[in-house]
Amino acid sequence: MLNLFWAELRRSWIQFIRYPADAIAGIFIITLVFYGLFSSVRYIAGPTIQFGDRLDSAIVDYVLWTLLIFIMNDIAIGLQSEAQTGTLEQLFLSPFGAARVFLMRAIASLTLRLVLTLTILLIILAITGARPNFSFTMLLPLGTILLGAYGLAFALGALSLLLKRVQQLLGIFQFALLFLIATPTEKWTGSQQVLANILPMTTGAGVLRELMAEGQALDWNELAIAFINGAVYLVVGVLLFWQAERRAKQRGLLSGY
Repeated sequence: MLNLFWAELRRSWIQFIRYPADAIAGIFIITLVFYGLFSSVRYIAGPTIQFGDRLDSAIVDYVLWTLLIFIMNDIAIGLQSEAQTGTLEQLFLSPFGAARVFLMRAIASLTLRLVLTLTILLIILAITGARPNFSFTMLLPLGTILLGAYGLAFALGALSLLLKRVQQLLGIFQFALLFLIATPTEKWTGSQQVLANILPMTTGAGVLRELMAEGQALDWNELAIAFINGAVYLVVGVLLFWQAERRAKQRGLLSGY
């Protein structure tokens, strides 16, 4: 598995250095969109507006959303790209298995993507003057969010494997993803709190906001719930992918586009 990871990391790095303009353009566009939203809100509210920790929360939500969009699209778009180039069937003949190949590929791509995401975050902080709290403990809720994100990514990959083209579905899902991440579910109580614990990634996002935007201490109970939530979605997503793989092989869908 380690050899597979290094091979996929090398592959991602080669693609990155061959097309650097694409990465630079992505950083510019994502930062420009946030700056446009930030400037519009500040203009409408007037010069006396005080954002407080809400600005920090908005920045955390926005940067996290852009990272998760990449993760969601990575496996599904990767499957479509492999099908178009005619190499999809070769991946499924790999001794590692298709699920492991795409998981290692996603993790390797994430390694580079985190660097780009950190760059975007630093630029946004320089523009807005926000100062969220950074600590090593923020990596714990971020890890639970990534677990759930990869689970959903494998579920979308299963659809891509069977339906071949899911661009419109991915576009719709991006807005649903923004709702999941940006909704302050950590403020919910009662039956709403139960719903928040069931929805994917919402608990982890709430813990991350409490740490970075509100400066609260890490709630280990909420972190445990977020970890269980992410692990369940990851297992379900991988199982759906394996089921779709078996169905695609039975229907002979791997060799054609």
